[in-house]
Amino acid sequence: MASIKTDTEIIERILNKGVEQILPSKDALKEKLLSGERLNIYQGFDPTADTLHIGHSVGMRKLEDFRKLGHHVIFLIGDFTARIGDPSDKMATRKTLTEEEVKKNMERYVEQASHIIDVNNSENPVEIIYNSKWHSELKFGEIIDLASEFTVQQMLKRSMFQKRLEEDKPIHLNEFLYPLMQGYDSVMMDIDIEVGGNDQLFNMLAGRDMVLNHLKKEKIVVAGKLLESNDGVKMGKSMNNMIRMDDKAEDIYGKVMAFTDDLIVIGFEILTSASMQEVETYKNRLDADENPINLKKELAYRVTSEITSDEDAKKAETYFENVYQNKSDDENIPEKEITQESIPLVDLLLECGLAESKSQARRLIEQGAVKIDNEKQSDWNLVISLSQKNTFTLKAGRQLCRILYKK
Repeated sequence: MASIKTDTEIIERILNKGVEQILPSKDALKEKLLSGERLNIYQGFDPTADTLHIGHSVGMRKLEDFRKLGHHVIFLIGDFTARIGDPSDKMATRKTLTEEEVKKNMERYVEQASHIIDVNNSENPVEIIYNSKWHSELKFGEIIDLASEFTVQQMLKRSMFQKRLEEDKPIHLNEFLYPLMQGYDSVMMDIDIEVGGNDQLFNMLAGRDMVLNHLKKEKIVVAGKLLESNDGVKMGKSMNNMIRMDDKAEDIYGKVMAFTDDLIVIGFEILTSASMQEVETYKNRLDADENPINLKKELAYRVTSEITSDEDAKKAETYFENVYQNKSDDENIPEKEITQESIPLVDLLLECGLAESKSQARRLIEQGAVKIDNEKQSDWNLVISLSQKNTFTLKAGRQLCRILYKK
């Protein structure tokens, strides 16, 4: 068993870097970490997609810090809960996945996590657990007993459920079950600390209640900051800018370069291994009116190198400079002003003259020839929210068009 360390630098990083809130308090967590007790710590990852994304790296960096201190870290794959569907921050019911779809999705999760976490460390390896181990064994009567620990009023306090009620959108019973199933994970693993994004707070607090009920101890919750712009728009699939852990280096670099300027400082804080002192330096440079493009390039390089390698990041930087930053090329990119708040991708290709017909536009998309800010598009039914993206580059084959949203 690994010896417990109380390294001040690591503890301060756990308490402050990329942290939105700690419950019951930051002091309670610090006291735990200084106690010398070996703690059980986990974060869960539901395989609802075939890859992890960069948002997951925020919590994974926390797990790695806990591992370095010698604590028992669990990387939980929610192969059962993924089939229920987490309603967090969702204005529509998630699609229910089959067992086969979940198995396929999670094939590379551990390998991808190893880019951030030293999973197989010889002194203190990370334990990989699947929550189907206990959830698939639950009898209906046991689920009823778990459900009796929560009220409908508690569930309906969730903001997205309130919005769905206001808009007369359905709320399915399985969505009420999700928080208690996630909470039960903490009970079954005897968890002392759970790590997750701030959007997971409701689910993590459900687990805090259940640990108190079943194990008679206090579970600490560490809720991480989210990558979102000043107007509250969270980065993700719907914005066509999700950075997948299996993206090519030039795609990772290009997607970071497409960030709005207000994401630069938070990007350094939660998406890289930069120290808080370094983050403060980046903030001061931005406040001193340094050209944001310089800082964004440093951020893009750092994010790319930490997911792939320095060599790949250098190649990605060169690619970006040659294709997107060369002034003569930049001046030759035609621009198209769009006044609609949203537009189908197929129609946008026609508007920009990148396709001659809708059928040709569909073929280009299906062939993988269409990219938005260097991210390949595969869904020809995609509707783009221009009011959220504002400015971006649309590419079809070798043709480029810069899209400018005008109200």
